[in-house]
Amino acid sequence: MLKQYIDTGKIVNTHGLRGDVKLEPWTDDPELFCEIDTLYLDAEGKQPLNIQHARMQKGMVLVKFEGIDTVEAAEKLRNKVLYIHRDDIPLEEGEYLIQDLLGCTIIDADDGKEYGKLIDITYSGASDIYHIKFADGSVQLCPAIDETIIETDVEGRVIRIRPMVGLFDLGGNDDEE
Repeated sequence: MLKQYIDTGKIVNTHGLRGDVKLEPWTDDPELFCEIDTLYLDAEGKQPLNIQHARMQKGMVLVKFEGIDTVEAAEKLRNKVLYIHRDDIPLEEGEYLIQDLLGCTIIDADDGKEYGKLIDITYSGASDIYHIKFADGSVQLCPAIDETIIETDVEGRVIRIRPMVGLFDLGGNDDEE
């Protein structure tokens, strides 16, 4: 089952004297914090923090929560990780949360061969790069492009790929003498 509450940032400091906090965003789209109404102090959604207002400043998000009206109250939130409900994250068709993809089994779309597990995703500028940990412990990189990623089944925890020729060849060409 997919996590309903996703860790999305950390309160790193207070801002001003009226209870505002400085939030380090852990998302590709920090502007999201300016559009949502609620964040949570726990991964179960039992401790909501209602947002009065939020704005971007130098890569951080300045947030004012309802009921947090003094610097002392804001200080108690310092170093707290905040969570967002997955339904509050707008995703386009074919977009996925990184947390949902990590740990998925990577399988060859044509022959069913299991390559390994997805352990990390980085962005190269042109596309995401999947880091796949093979059974032997080695980590291989695979571009997350339409030609390579054939199917993503988040619920089934499987990603089917069609690697480019030579992508996972490890040991050189056996045909050379």
